[in-house]
Amino acid sequence: MEANLRWVALTAVAPVAWGTNYYVTHQFLPPDNPLYGAALRALPAGLVLLALCRRRPRGAWWWRSAVLGLLNVSVFFVLVYAASQLLPTSIAATVMAVSPPAMILIAWALMSERPGLPHLAGAAIGLGGVCLMLLTGTGGVSVPGVLASAAAMLVSAFGHILTKRWNSTGTDVLASTAWQLTAGGLFLLPAAAAVEGPPPALSASALLAFGYVTLVATALAFAAWFTGLRHLPSGTVGLIGLLNPVTGVLLGTAVAGEVLTVRQLCGLALVLAGVVLGRPTRASRRDTGPTPPHPAPDERPAPAHEPAACAPQ
Repeated sequence: MEANLRWVALTAVAPVAWGTNYYVTHQFLPPDNPLYGAALRALPAGLVLLALCRRRPRGAWWWRSAVLGLLNVSVFFVLVYAASQLLPTSIAATVMAVSPPAMILIAWALMSERPGLPHLAGAAIGLGGVCLMLLTGTGGVSVPGVLASAAAMLVSAFGHILTKRWNSTGTDVLASTAWQLTAGGLFLLPAAAAVEGPPPALSASALLAFGYVTLVATALAFAAWFTGLRHLPSGTVGLIGLLNPVTGVLLGTAVAGEVLTVRQLCGLALVLAGVVLGRPTRASRRDTGPTPPHPAPDERPAPAHEPAACAPQ
């Protein structure tokens, strides 16, 4: 149980960092350059992690890194950047909270992780809270912004479960995160140059904001998230992701001056209840969903195979 709580705490770093990313992007980054914004977020983060790991992909991980980089980085970052510019912080973070049921269903289809009752109940309660927060805004909601955020949610849910499936073979999590961030950034650079022209001029505040987005909301957050997917059931990780809108709503209220209504407070309470309900309750339950005590055929004990750090190569 203590080990599970540590993995939950580590995984929670990711949605909290992503929740702050909406505000930082909306307030400090150039609004008309989503491709450059995504590239400048992804590529430096991937290079930092590569410098720490000093490992190259091998075998199938060359094309796997390209696929995951396209899903989890290139497409996802552009959609999130656009949503962050088109929507208030609270709304942009809230739409992404629909990911838990999406992750649960995709994990069931791709990895035979049958959803347990606590995960389904937590997802339903969390979605109820999401609806309260989303449908009680005081201003108009941009339809393109909501569509961009919803598309980002679906792309990331599929990409994250695919990452979990491919990482189950014992591949180092930090290394695979570095590979896909680097691949995604390399895909984005030529697209940005072709569509948006020369890179935008960045102010000092924009450079600092990119530094935060790159190191905290990308390198650290993705490493924590994929580590959580390695050690916890997909349903649990998806519900931890509900901390994303909680962070976005609270930050939007505290810093951006967005109005937090009583109904939105009730929605936040429901979201937190969903997270608590879906947490793992036994240390023996890892990636097996609701069917203990027998592990899935391709499951390996995570602590025995997860290196403490990337070994130089």
